[in-house]
Amino acid sequence: MPQFETHRPVPHSADQMFDLVADVEHYPQFLPLCEALSIRSRKERDGKVLLIADMTVGYKAIRETFTTQVLLNRAERVIEVKYIDGPFRYLDNRWRFEETATGSNVHFFIDYEFKSRILGAVMGSMFDRAFRMFSEAFETRATKIYS
Repeated sequence: MPQFETHRPVPHSADQMFDLVADVEHYPQFLPLCEALSIRSRKERDGKVLLIADMTVGYKAIRETFTTQVLLNRAERVIEVKYIDGPFRYLDNRWRFEETATGSNVHFFIDYEFKSRILGAVMGSMFDRAFRMFSEAFETRATKIYS
């Protein structure tokens, strides 16, 4: 049951970082292991956006696609990702963005487990490294877009 959590100060506003992480269609351009991402549906209600998205991740000859529900809550600056279908037994991912005097703090949490022990053994260490690089990838992207 791998789990990873990080808190990173960035020189960009909480709203800018929220927008960057909420822009899931662009993940394949900069996110480690992400080869494709498509939105199945998008619904808006009470100031929140609910997406159903398919993400394809790959490493060497292995490709897996999984489906998640993504809740974008701009008012609270929170993004919650819930697992629907794919190679995981479960996946829980949360982002929280807090404004600071010099930019914002980005809080990232992910907890997951693969259904297959073999896939977990093959992909587990690579996923762990990729998740550790996610915050840095988003920060690099923000600097490119907002600077």
